[in-house]
Amino acid sequence: MDSWLFVRGAILGFSIAAPVGPIGVLCIRRTLAEGRLVGLLSGLGAATADACYGAVAAFGLTAISSRLIGHQDTLRLVGGIFLLYLGIRTVLAAPVQSLKSGRRRRLLGNYLSTFGLTLTNPTTIFSFIAIFAGLGWAGTASEGYPSAALLVFGVFTGSALWWLILSSGVSVLRGRFSLRVMRWVNRVSGAFIGSFGIVALASLVI
Repeated sequence: MDSWLFVRGAILGFSIAAPVGPIGVLCIRRTLAEGRLVGLLSGLGAATADACYGAVAAFGLTAISSRLIGHQDTLRLVGGIFLLYLGIRTVLAAPVQSLKSGRRRRLLGNYLSTFGLTLTNPTTIFSFIAIFAGLGWAGTASEGYPSAALLVFGVFTGSALWWLILSSGVSVLRGRFSLRVMRWVNRVSGAFIGSFGIVALASLVI
């Protein structure tokens, strides 16, 4: 078993998670509003989904990947609607509630929401399939299930590391924002998240 598989998987997971998209904005906003734990759990939901798609590619589960690709329009529809809903909800969120420190509400819900959003993003599975094929990692299970599992664990660890860094860095700013600033944070981040939903839905008819 190649011990470097974990390192390579971690680098891949970190690289895929790092670009700022709707999940990143959601994580930043939740960290500012409800604290580092909520932001981190939101990121870990995405990291878990990344690991799931990494497992599909590493274990050579072509039946699953083909089914996912075949239903990409449905996934895009569900993800787009959810992003639009989250965007509107974020814009309308009350900054007074957001600034209450120590809130630990809906921890599981925060985790599951980003897990579901990442799973419904067809680009994620395309990215993993393409990268694994390009690097010759597809079907790593042929070298033994422990090797494939180590690679997938590396993907999760790398992705989780990014979310830990992001939530920890953003949490430093928490408490420095006034209610007026938090109101604008909600509006801007909500509009940004909602725009991704609109783009996803528009792609179904264009």
